[in-house]
Amino acid sequence: MPYDPLASVTPDIHKRAGRIGLVCLDVDGTLTDGRLYFDSAGNELKSFSVLDGQGLTQLLRFGFHVALITARPSLVAQKRGADLGLETHIGVLDKLACMDDLIERHGLSRERTCFVGDDLPDLDCLREAGLAVAPANAHPWIAEIVHWRTRARAGEGAVREVCDVLLAAQGHVPAILAGHGSRDGRRA
Repeated sequence: MPYDPLASVTPDIHKRAGRIGLVCLDVDGTLTDGRLYFDSAGNELKSFSVLDGQGLTQLLRFGFHVALITARPSLVAQKRGADLGLETHIGVLDKLACMDDLIERHGLSRERTCFVGDDLPDLDCLREAGLAVAPANAHPWIAEIVHWRTRARAGEGAVREVCDVLLAAQGHVPAILAGHGSRDGRRA
């Protein structure tokens, strides 16, 4: 049987995903496995999944607004966002205010916003987003309040799972699989 991203979500999640126009993502513990690496000079290193990158690239291709919002002042996150062509906000103290600014700027609403996060700094955004998602390994306090918890763990395709559901719920999968437009892997 072919892969159907919507087969693993409830009708409520399918409905919510069909309305989304803005996708906001935490970075550490959402796009990464949550571990922080530092070299002997104190430079920060992170590992990102190309599966997640390809999913985010497809969201952009189909007109979704996508933004990274992280509390850490991470140049690595800034670079990853730039590589993918995403609006990136680092060192954010008030993630909800940042999300609301994006919503207003794009003429959307909280109901049309998806937020993906894993821990307490994401709590306010997750409570207000029209689709609140946490990776499989999110902190239990977060996992209890979101609309949907992915099967995949953070940094291991959780964000791709979200992207696939959003794309499927809005009818874009046939165009992706037919090859209309780009499936360029250079930006994944």
